[in-house]
Amino acid sequence: MTTLHVIAHSPFGDERLASCLRLLGANDALLLCGDAVYALRSGSEAYRQLQAASLAQRLFALDEDLQARAVGNDLAKAVDYAGFVELSLHYDKVNSWL
Repeated sequence: MTTLHVIAHSPFGDERLASCLRLLGANDALLLCGDAVYALRSGSEAYRQLQAASLAQRLFALDEDLQARAVGNDLAKAVDYAGFVELSLHYDKVNSWL
């Protein structure tokens, strides 16, 4: 069963991102939204964790949140809200890391 993991909290306040990355299955995906897009800041520990996870084609970020926080992105595929809905329908379940 495939899962879309959704993280909205800053990667600098707790260990949600690291915990999520440890639990990701080979066919799971990760969507960063809200303050979680700060993980895509080049040079940060969170960025290095995402790089090491080798999530090619399975790492997404909500474009509106990237723009609102002026975060550059060369690692994740940016999606709009319609893309978010498509992702949630593509995977068997959605897990929000509250």
